[in-house]
Amino acid sequence: MFETPTSTKQHDESRQGEALILEKDPQKSSGRKLYIESYGCQMNFSDSEIVASILLDKGFETTRDYKEADVVFINTCSIRENAEQRVRNRLKEFESAKAKNPGMVVGVLGCMAERLKSKFLEEEKLVDVVVGPDAYRDLPNLIEKVDEGSRAVNVLLSREETYADISPVRLNTNGVTAFISIMRGCDNMCSFCVVPFTRGRERSRDPQSIVKEARDLFDAGYREVTLLGQNVDSYKYENINFANLLQMVALVDPLLRVRFSTSHPKDITDEVLHTMAKHENICKYIHLPVQSGNSRILKLMNRTYDREWYMERVDAIRRIIPDCGISTDVITGFCSETEEEHRDTLSMMDYVKYDFAYMFAYSERPGTLAAKRYADDIPEEVKKRRLTEVVDRQREHSLERLKTYVGKVHKVLIEGTSKRSDKDYCGRNDQNTMVVFPIDERYKKGDYVDVHVESCTSATLIGRIIG
Repeated sequence: MFETPTSTKQHDESRQGEALILEKDPQKSSGRKLYIESYGCQMNFSDSEIVASILLDKGFETTRDYKEADVVFINTCSIRENAEQRVRNRLKEFESAKAKNPGMVVGVLGCMAERLKSKFLEEEKLVDVVVGPDAYRDLPNLIEKVDEGSRAVNVLLSREETYADISPVRLNTNGVTAFISIMRGCDNMCSFCVVPFTRGRERSRDPQSIVKEARDLFDAGYREVTLLGQNVDSYKYENINFANLLQMVALVDPLLRVRFSTSHPKDITDEVLHTMAKHENICKYIHLPVQSGNSRILKLMNRTYDREWYMERVDAIRRIIPDCGISTDVITGFCSETEEEHRDTLSMMDYVKYDFAYMFAYSERPGTLAAKRYADDIPEEVKKRRLTEVVDRQREHSLERLKTYVGKVHKVLIEGTSKRSDKDYCGRNDQNTMVVFPIDERYKKGDYVDVHVESCTSATLIGRIIG
């Protein structure tokens, strides 16, 4: 995966393989230690918090060192081939730890677990538990089966499971920003994507449970929530649509910032855009994956919109929310893509001028519609060359967009100290761009400040607090 330096928190490369930690509760502790690390999108990290919540209720405590764990889980992603390879390599590292501690339970969770269940049990002899994204409630029972000497599998997909009643523990958090899963699964059958097969059909959470989770987070000191779903714009619960839900969460408190990810171009409505414009605490930022700028390729991808539709949605965003930041996903070298069609993607990038982007060379995923219907016929060197052209173009646009923010005052939520200097604070503006500025003792993490941006690097805005 290639991405511009200002990548969003939707797929944070720095968090890949992160071990999740929580302070133990002495009153509940059984002494058994859980090690869980996650790969892939933010939905997976959110799911790991649900898993941790379920097992902490059973007396587990978390550890940073898998070698001292009683139960080791790896929460997996199937979206890219290299993500799967990374997981397989990691499992080999766990093997030596299990050899020294034969009682260790090793489990594979998430999308890869659902997709490769039989392979894990047949080929990866060290794997004891294989659990899909809809079966986490069954984990205590499955671990018990392994303790009794069996291997255990539950990869059943559900049409109802949303984990709405489980309050996720917040792991490795900055105490300021948090994610709330509002729906699970996906009904879009994009031909390149495995998600509908690994996460099942779309179902939305009860809006009251979402609002309660947002309120509880605010009361605990959090000041920003991101509403998560594979396609948030198709959220529907009885008579509540996504625009309604967005407003309900925004009304929890004016000091609670609200973001969301991901939007589908076929579903994002003017009603959502007007709701964003109406509420100051709904951030003016939309992740709107384009994948390709060519209508024929979009049809092969089964994206259900064409080039003109996408451009009209961008025009609507610019009209209703003039200062909105827009990011995207781009796939280069999809099946049968010509040079002219590739240039359509570059021209779409020129039209929108995205703030940042996730950019990939196409890699065929087994079981997808594209794998069944189309030949993966673009040579790897062509895919990579086209990807390089897309990345270079995006770097130009990212810098161009950052320069438009220089000289202006931005409302920034302080997330903590900068990774590069303990003398600077960092936080994001409305458009999800990182802003770095000198520490001012009058303000602390979780406060909003007005920052006058004086300069920028290729990825970051630099300024100082005013007022």
